[in-house]
Amino acid sequence: MFQCQRRNIEKMAETVSGSRYQRLHHMLSESTWDRRNVRRQLIADANVHFGYASALLIDESAFAKKGDLSAGVARQWNGRLGKTDNSQVGVFAAVVRDRVAALVEGELYVPEEWFADPQRCREAGIPEDMEFRTKGEIALDMIHRLRREGLRFAYTVFDAGYGHLPWLLRALDGEGETFLAEVHSDQTIYLSDPAPAVPERQSARGKAPSRLQAQTPPLTVAAWATAQPASRWCRLSVREGEKGEVVADYLKQRVWLWDGVEQRARCWHLLVRREVDGAKLKFCLSNAKPEASLRRLADMQVARHFVERAFEDAKGACGMADYQVRGWQAWHHHMALVMVALMFLAKERLTHRETADLLSCNDLVDIMRHKLPRKIETDADLVASIENRHRQRQLAKDFAYRKQAAILSASD
Repeated sequence: MFQCQRRNIEKMAETVSGSRYQRLHHMLSESTWDRRNVRRQLIADANVHFGYASALLIDESAFAKKGDLSAGVARQWNGRLGKTDNSQVGVFAAVVRDRVAALVEGELYVPEEWFADPQRCREAGIPEDMEFRTKGEIALDMIHRLRREGLRFAYTVFDAGYGHLPWLLRALDGEGETFLAEVHSDQTIYLSDPAPAVPERQSARGKAPSRLQAQTPPLTVAAWATAQPASRWCRLSVREGEKGEVVADYLKQRVWLWDGVEQRARCWHLLVRREVDGAKLKFCLSNAKPEASLRRLADMQVARHFVERAFEDAKGACGMADYQVRGWQAWHHHMALVMVALMFLAKERLTHRETADLLSCNDLVDIMRHKLPRKIETDADLVASIENRHRQRQLAKDFAYRKQAAILSASD
């Protein structure tokens, strides 16, 4: 995966010494090797190189696709394109420490519409016993699975796509998992315990009250933050950037969250981040210990930046988005290999941190390309590669013409 510019089967077969197209295709699409064993090795590597203090980052990544045959493809939000488009979406988990992140798990999200067409699912290789799950449910299952298989991490971080799911945050809180989740600006909070209670009956007429009601008024996180005086904000340097230190203003407040159903409200931290120019606010909720400092919460919040870096490195250095396969199994096999490659790069960066702090994934890929044997060394190698490429193109062309002829014949 380090030796060619595009990491799809055709390009790897042309570039990697000793490789063949059919062998690579079989490995991804047909071979029954168990990606769970790959995950267990990734967990073992993460525990050694990232350790207990690392953060677990949950996020999704979309991959633009043409047609309707790829497993899970549908018109859905594609953050990379900034619009709704025909895409596949995967939910991923990454670990981060010392500004280095590596993916340890990924699962393809299959929209609910797919499960109304069992034949379509079978043709895409989606397991027959699989049922529809939301992205939030996939994320929670992923956290459970990683914990069960021994991954060590101190806390979990989400963006607002998951932070707006109250049931997810309550589930993690109930399981003793520490989290920090971004939420939307209209998130409702209470500044004192709403002490949910069923109000007393005021009249003998009509039904007696039966639903819990808050005893204190709610407000939104945006309304609370904009009302805070300048003296409450604290300016912190939160990480190193390419053009200097990244600085932002923060404030925190203990607040209560109540979903209108639970018998009691939950008291969590509200963390607000404001860019220095005041143009943008981010809101986060965390169930970290009550004594957690502003610095601790800010460090937890900034960790989310590195899942984006993990996706950038996975796509730029490891070909995460370069696959040209359609099936469920092939997608997961490709992602498993990408995660192995990214973990290798992360380990090298952490190992050489003291002597080469600026070492990047792209630097390491350049080193690998220089050191690894190449398939094309001579003029004869180049001619053979081009001839093989032409054979593959001709086969694809012949297949397309036969398919077209069959369709036209059936329509006569």
